[in-house]
Amino acid sequence: MTAKTPEERIADLGLTLPPPARAVANYVPWVITGNLVMTSGNLPWRDGKLAYVGKIGREISGEDGYKSCQLSCVNAVAQIKQAVGELSKVKRIVRLEGVLGVDDAFKEHPKCLDGASDLINNAFGREGPPRPHDLHQPGDAARLHVARGPVRGD
Repeated sequence: MTAKTPEERIADLGLTLPPPARAVANYVPWVITGNLVMTSGNLPWRDGKLAYVGKIGREISGEDGYKSCQLSCVNAVAQIKQAVGELSKVKRIVRLEGVLGVDDAFKEHPKCLDGASDLINNAFGREGPPRPHDLHQPGDAARLHVARGPVRGD
């Protein structure tokens, strides 16, 4: 029996890789350097609109923060697929970064970021990334509460 592809494992989670989002400013969505793919930051886009807007712990629950991180990571994986063609070419994800816009009182950042980590571990195997680098911005002026990236695969 053939092992499942990362795309199939993502589908098993009930998720679909969307077409990669277009850049919303003057940058490229991904770049290949050597055997690494580096993606730009990713937001929780769904059908061309932000699926989650607000502060985690205020307008957005921690559970929806998890889902938002997962969706942002799905969008990053779609960029990786665009870069390399097939996700089975990715040997390992070596870094995840997360930027969360949160209420000052919110303290469960790791649980939200697990939305991305769990996706990567399920899609690419348990030798996934180390703990994501976490930045939180209580005063996020854009009121966007999560961005994921860069996600790298070699």
